[in-house]
Amino acid sequence: MSANVEKTVLVFQGGGALGAYQAGAYEALHEHGIRPDWLAGISIGAINAAIIAGSPPEERVARLRQFWMTVSSGLTGMLVGQGETLRKWFNETAALWGSLTGVPGFFTPRAFNPLASFTDPTASLSLYDTAPLQATLAELVDFDRINHGDVRLSLGAVDVENGNFRYFDNQTGPIDKRHVAASGALPPGFAPVEIDGRFYWDGGLVSNTPLQKVLSQELESDLLIFQLDLFSATGPMPRDLADVQAREKEIRFSSRTRMNTDLFRRMQTVRMAAKRLMAKLPPELAEDPDAKILAKIGNDGAVTIVHLIYRQAAYEGHSKDYEFSRLSVEDHWAAGYRDVCETLESEEWMTRTRPENGIRILDLAEPSLKHRHA
Repeated sequence: MSANVEKTVLVFQGGGALGAYQAGAYEALHEHGIRPDWLAGISIGAINAAIIAGSPPEERVARLRQFWMTVSSGLTGMLVGQGETLRKWFNETAALWGSLTGVPGFFTPRAFNPLASFTDPTASLSLYDTAPLQATLAELVDFDRINHGDVRLSLGAVDVENGNFRYFDNQTGPIDKRHVAASGALPPGFAPVEIDGRFYWDGGLVSNTPLQKVLSQELESDLLIFQLDLFSATGPMPRDLADVQAREKEIRFSSRTRMNTDLFRRMQTVRMAAKRLMAKLPPELAEDPDAKILAKIGNDGAVTIVHLIYRQAAYEGHSKDYEFSRLSVEDHWAAGYRDVCETLESEEWMTRTRPENGIRILDLAEPSLKHRHA
């Protein structure tokens, strides 16, 4: 690798119960000695990111594990028997059970508290109450640590009234449990969260991945980005209406990685050219207004993106993002752990070099498909 300073960024997409994939991936990254300088998340990705940023390094994996064991404690039974059809019925039943009774440490149905609208003006705007999530965050996340700023944290949400996307960032203001809950307040399930007189919903309504936020920053160093997505833009042709629902959700919430990286590559080509040109200009032109503009935008930073995507199992359907059974959570955790290990043990990773044209994308976990769909 070059002597250039390289900062590590973790980018966490939203995806509900599938977020255990990110937790397992983080465990593998942690075991390989990779520590984030910046975490950016939306929805469940915001929760995972906040737990990591708000924990001492030696406790991060344990606190992630505590969160995922809590939310999966409502249905810890094991599957009796084998087969894709049986597992599909198990998952759908688990999703229905969670929808009716809630998810421990996360949300409870409003129907259990019909008088809530008298004390909470947003109660009539959602099916579930996320007070349990805020209590869980208060227990697991040290917000003083987050706001000390040792690790940058960016959480995406959308303003309900003007539709504008907003990132809450500990470099520009304090973050507390409301900001995390706001990033995951997906309607109509969850009510908007009020912050400083404005109400916010899940950032996934506008963009389900924070990659654009990271790439839009001025590069002060090289970046190594681990992008951990929970929905895949590519997938098989649906076979029935259930598949249609699942595929539609995948497309709607998947990342537009190619669009973002192509735009970044074009912009970075210009920035690198500007830096080279400034080095060639004679000193008397340094104060020229146009030269000052070029000097401001010019840099030769390089970005490496390691793109990991949860690959849907054949038995998973439309409900996969709100199916919180212990069995599925452990499956998702193991998948993330395995994909990162395969990536970090690959020859392409171990022999990687600094990108010469500004950006390089590594998608090295594709062989794990044989495990997921066997």
